[in-house]
Amino acid sequence: METTIRDLIRTSGRTVHSVTPETSVIEALKQMAEHNIGAVLVIETSGTLAGLFSERDFARAAARGSAFDDQAQVRQLMTTELLTVQPGQTVQECMIFVTERRVRHLPVTDEQGRLVGLVSIGDLVKAAIAEKEYLLTEKQTLISKLQDYISGTMV
Repeated sequence: METTIRDLIRTSGRTVHSVTPETSVIEALKQMAEHNIGAVLVIETSGTLAGLFSERDFARAAARGSAFDDQAQVRQLMTTELLTVQPGQTVQECMIFVTERRVRHLPVTDEQGRLVGLVSIGDLVKAAIAEKEYLLTEKQTLISKLQDYISGTMV
């Protein structure tokens, strides 16, 4: 049982939160706090994915001293070079991406490049653990059945 990103999106049932590039940094941070999330997608009014704004982007800007301008817009701090994944990719493939590229969020696009979701490293870890637990349970069940068969207690 290899879990795909499609499976993950289907079972999560979460809304993708987004802002526009013109959204103020303060407003984006408020939205993230309200929804208890670490990032929002940045989408142009045309519907095009422009980038991602995360807590990490804000922290880096704060370290540079450029995050506290009341007029700062998300476009000034957002990450624009995004690694996207497709629904058919596996959780394991995406775990490799987030580990190698050191990113925490992966926008999910379909074959036509349309946005269909967003997965975080937390989503991937939870899915990977659930997959491992399922496999462990299956192995334990098989071992138990084999032991019963060998001992002659299997009916």
